[in-house]
This record gives sequence, structure tokens and C-alpha cells, in this order.
Amino acid sequence: MKTAIDLTEQTATKGINLVQSVMSLFPNNDVLIQFYASLNTVLFFAHTYRQRLQITTQTFLDVDMTAAEVQETGEELAAMLGVVIEVKIRVSKTVTTLEGML
Repeated sequence: MKTAIDLTEQTATKGINLVQSVMSLFPNNDVLIQFYASLNTVLFFAHTYRQRLQITTQTFLDVDMTAAEVQETGEELAAMLGVVIEVKIRVSKTVTTLEGML
């Protein structure tokens, strides 16, 4: 999951660089502003989920975990992975759209 978060962050950064280059030509373009805001939100998401992943995996190191706690932590990780993959797909589509605009 860390790799997926890293790739999502790299793709969002690439997209931000693309948007910034075009925004210099069209600074008041609402679509570009929306792309820029969305991609910046993804960077925040990546940072937040990286921290959540670290905290959640640290929970597994607790030797006194019950079977129910292990199950709950596993379900949380699975849900996090689902969100990360969904965001990764959206960011890839956004960057592809941006590249098509250039």
C-alpha cells in the first residue's frame, strides 16, 4: 500500500507541474484551478494516509492484541487500500486528461 501511496503522490505532483505550466497562460481558467485544487488535495491525502498506514501497522506490533482486534485492524487496512487505489485511478485519469490538453 505504501507503494501505491507513493505512486499516487508522484502522479499528483506531475499533474500539479502540468497545471502550473498551463495556468501561467490561462490564470483564470476555472477548470485548471479545479485540477490544481484537486491535485493538491491528493497530496494532502497521500500524507495523511501514509501516517494512518504507519499507525495502523504499528498496531500489529502490539503483542497483546485479541483476535477481534487483529480482525478489525485487517479490515481497516483493507478499507484503506481500497480508498488508495480509487484515488490513484482518479489521479491517473486527471493527469491523462491534462496531458491530452497540452
